[in-house]
Amino acid sequence: MTKARTRTRVGPLATNPEPAPPLDVDALLDDRSTGIIVCCGSGGVGKTTASAALALRAAERGRRVVVLTIDPARRLAQSMGIEALDNTPRPVKGLKLPGGNGRSKGAPLLDAMMLDMKRTFDEVVESQANAEKARQILENPFYIALSSSFAGTQEYMAMEKLGQIHADAKRDGTYDLIVVDTPPSRSALDFLDAPERLSSFLDGRFIRLLLTPARGPARMMTAGLGLITSALNRILGTQVLRDMQTFVAAFDTLFGGFRARAQKTFQLLQADGTAFLVVAAPEPDALREAAYFVERLEEDDMPLAGLIVNRASPAPVGTVSADEAMAASERLRKEDPSSLTAGLLRLHADQTRIVEREALLRDRFAAAHPQVPTVVVPALAGDVHDLDGLRRVGELMAGTD
Repeated sequence: MTKARTRTRVGPLATNPEPAPPLDVDALLDDRSTGIIVCCGSGGVGKTTASAALALRAAERGRRVVVLTIDPARRLAQSMGIEALDNTPRPVKGLKLPGGNGRSKGAPLLDAMMLDMKRTFDEVVESQANAEKARQILENPFYIALSSSFAGTQEYMAMEKLGQIHADAKRDGTYDLIVVDTPPSRSALDFLDAPERLSSFLDGRFIRLLLTPARGPARMMTAGLGLITSALNRILGTQVLRDMQTFVAAFDTLFGGFRARAQKTFQLLQADGTAFLVVAAPEPDALREAAYFVERLEEDDMPLAGLIVNRASPAPVGTVSADEAMAASERLRKEDPSSLTAGLLRLHADQTRIVEREALLRDRFAAAHPQVPTVVVPALAGDVHDLDGLRRVGELMAGTD
């Protein structure tokens, strides 16, 4: 039986003044009304591992899942036993399912894919332009640079791919849950800001200036424009400017489509079928980014499911406090400078203080955001490199370990 889940929202829609209960991961995964889970947070906090573990656990609890990662290290493919991931969903084998791992209609499954930024951009162009115009765009040097390395393109294409997968799943029923591992950006906010940044760039004043000569030579060859073009030629070079003008002229008919899809995907992220999970490490910078993201979700009226504090330091065994352990260590060292017990007591004290410091950071976050359900996931002794490791992370997130 599926457990009921109370969707948590922040800001104006939050009505419960009491502190939120702990995050119930299994209730989130079992809720069939949730079709998209977005794992977000700053870089280096374990979003990829968390995304993969959630996807695996959801599949093994009966969902039809695809996980989309944007991970240049390709660790997700390795941990899921897949040789390589690309823009096409690949089946993950070895799931622990009642009745085996068949892919019959309606049966649980898990597919994984990794965003190919340029290929996704190419697919957008090919779907929106006729064959000749698409060829002109795809072969243009300025487009090649834009689609491969422009700041924000990766984040924008992640949202494009999410929109594509969701539309396909809604049409043919392949998946009932999409788990998204957001890009490893400097700031967690980049994922939400990228569509507006890229579409603003493509529709900006500078690009429109470049487009103007292609819209009517008689009207455009003014003295002012001539001066500007001359200056741009000196700065960029004649060939670069020509490539940019050719690209913009060919791309002009697609501007509206980019804005419309960005808005549609943004609305999809705001819908009740989406749940955001903010992933953070128990460190000041990571929790600060998490706080910024929670506040941004509030501003944009997006559904927040909770916070995952990942890789928390495990508490040392025993009830001896850090001060008591340090005092005992000092006494033993005075008697015997090489005492092994003194060294162990010092390690106990150091570990206890780390745990206390992390708990204080979490308490500060909770005080500032009391309505955000939270789960703390202890750090594992080693890296996650297979399905068993992902399964273990999922159990820790769900509190069933």
